[in-house]
Amino acid sequence: MSETRRTRFTIAGAITAGLIVVGFSLILLWHDPLVFWNDDYELSVLPVFADVARSWSEGHWPLLSPYSWVCGNLAGEFQYGTFSIFVNASVVLIWKFSLIFSQQAAALSITHLLVLAVGAFLLAQDRRFSIPLSIFVALVASLNGWIICWGATDWFGALGAFAWLPWAWWGAERALDTKITKWRFIWPAPFVYLVVTGGFPYTVVMLALLLVWLSLKSLAQTRSTWSILPLCFGTLLGLGLSAPAWLALLDYVQGSARELQAASAHWQWRVPAAALPGFILPCWTVKWTDFFTRLIPHPATELACGLVPISALIAGLIGRSRKLVREMKWELILLAVVLLLAMLPTTGVFRWSFRWLPFFHLILAICAAEALQTLRGAGSSLRWPGLATPATTAFALVVLTAITMSIFRTGGSYAFPLTWIFLGLAALWYFSEYFLRNSGFRGWTPPAITFFALLTTYLCIPPNCGVPKYNLSQELIRSSPLDPRRLYLSIYPWAEFTYRSEKKPQPIGQIVRPGSTSMWAGLRFVNGYSPIRPAGVAREFYAEIHGEIDPGMGTYLLNNQAGPEGELARLGVDGIVVARELDTVPQPAAEWQLVVSTDEGRVFHRRGAPFARVRSIASIDSRPDERFVPATISPVNDSRNRVEADVDVPSGDRPALVTFSRPYFRGYEARLGNQKLAVSSYRGLFPIVEVPAGSHGRLTLTYQPYWLIWGSAAAAACALVVVLGFFTAISQREGTKWTPKNM
Repeated sequence: MSETRRTRFTIAGAITAGLIVVGFSLILLWHDPLVFWNDDYELSVLPVFADVARSWSEGHWPLLSPYSWVCGNLAGEFQYGTFSIFVNASVVLIWKFSLIFSQQAAALSITHLLVLAVGAFLLAQDRRFSIPLSIFVALVASLNGWIICWGATDWFGALGAFAWLPWAWWGAERALDTKITKWRFIWPAPFVYLVVTGGFPYTVVMLALLLVWLSLKSLAQTRSTWSILPLCFGTLLGLGLSAPAWLALLDYVQGSARELQAASAHWQWRVPAAALPGFILPCWTVKWTDFFTRLIPHPATELACGLVPISALIAGLIGRSRKLVREMKWELILLAVVLLLAMLPTTGVFRWSFRWLPFFHLILAICAAEALQTLRGAGSSLRWPGLATPATTAFALVVLTAITMSIFRTGGSYAFPLTWIFLGLAALWYFSEYFLRNSGFRGWTPPAITFFALLTTYLCIPPNCGVPKYNLSQELIRSSPLDPRRLYLSIYPWAEFTYRSEKKPQPIGQIVRPGSTSMWAGLRFVNGYSPIRPAGVAREFYAEIHGEIDPGMGTYLLNNQAGPEGELARLGVDGIVVARELDTVPQPAAEWQLVVSTDEGRVFHRRGAPFARVRSIASIDSRPDERFVPATISPVNDSRNRVEADVDVPSGDRPALVTFSRPYFRGYEARLGNQKLAVSSYRGLFPIVEVPAGSHGRLTLTYQPYWLIWGSAAAAACALVVVLGFFTAISQREGTKWTPKNM
């Protein structure tokens, strides 16, 4: 087949793989319209992306959000893909349509599943797999249990980053291919950038492991260090393109709660050895260690791979072990290493080791496709009864697993009818291999069995078993009954225990606004969803990940720090929300008035007009021996990443002290006209600027951290190299008919 014709087939196959995955997702959506709408997607991902779309519509880069103090630094939070062109473009485009929350979540996830499927297909095609086997790889990579149960329906950052890992692998292998031009170093760069900026540190570690593995493999095969230089240079370009993202994260985690993890967290959500039969029957139920370090029965849905991959690999190792090991020894080593990593405890931002599973599924799919192709190439068409074929291996594995499951009672709640369905699929595969042995449709049997095995898995076992779901009303896009001019502190119990649908089936959130849901309506809250919980308010108020303030701290703040000279007043808090489950009110009573009371909670407003967002104060307890002159502050332009106000300080020997009601982050700069002023903070909570006596003019506070300046410069330089390299490679074709492989 000519290269041009092969390219056309590849493009058609990639589109087909993507459309199959989209169709699969739409079936799941038809079965359960809320399948992509769970837990973090509800409290964190979607409200933040609503704010991201709002920010771009206002003409601002969404580095910061004015609607949460705990989750105010969107760039530092990393998981929202602030520096990913693709994530931002997807959000802006999807938010142009009038979709409800669950539909927005579905559109966002399906878009990235499509990207993941196409990338996996191209990776398989570069290994000269057939179109059906390449589609098989795409199905396993994009529809495996971990991706569907966690990445696509809960932790969007995991999907947003992993969607580009097959592309990065594809580009990295091209960089190592000496048959194409010297400009091949360009291939990995954009995909490394998209992986890193996608928003999931775990995927960055997967990428690092992949690149090390590819380098070692190349060195072993070529015995030359020069062979890996294009890959190294391309990787550095990708890291340079993504520099603002990872520099922001490194700066943000300093002093955060994420640096202080309990030792017990290291053991949570590892893949237990006893769960491994779940690769065959996902209903296999044993005890896993959950988020609270409890051993709970859990079906192995995360291990679901569609029956075919594990069966094909085992059949290949039985029937053609020497040939397969010789051809795939490097892939098999990587497969074993990644599985081991998924089973070992880890710490910090890399806790919950089962997050290695999507990478394992991708490698497993490639190994299985190689095994299927090797068996077919060896002429192992099914010979009745065909004991060494993948189909018979699948049937035997399902039978043995089902028997073991019944003996040890590990079937859980979903053994019926899933076990019988898998037995039927294995039998169907067996007979189709026999009756279609001389048909061109025979090659399509593995992807077809995989498709239906995965589909029946998710129809029988609900994805996201155990994670909370919340009945959040579409009315959350409206601010009523709260006031957008005020800054609220919401005191509510743990959201995942109190507001999950099992306990609160009615719509919730209009009053307490759990997590980051205040961002939908553009309401200013101290609370916010943050896995990192940065230094500042999150640490000071002992905020939990889902936005709750520690109950003891909440009681202390309302009883002791809610007065006119209290800490809440210094922050600019002039609204308090108290959940109905809590029996406390802000004190002193003369300072607050009850404005709303519902079954969900009560809303208190500080008497008088809302606080100004930029204020001049006469004293502050962090500088007890100093007094400041009051300054006149006129119209304030308080935008997302910048504050401007006209300041007039009386002449004399005392300066003015100006406070800003926004969370403090390292990187703020202040100027009065052309004069640079020092920016400090009140206990790391909010920015303060001392303005000299007799000063007049426009005071500007701008968020411009070092990592943004240096990271943007590095990204611009690397982008220039990539663009110049690309156009130079195009111009040097010298009459050669161009295909992607030539570059």
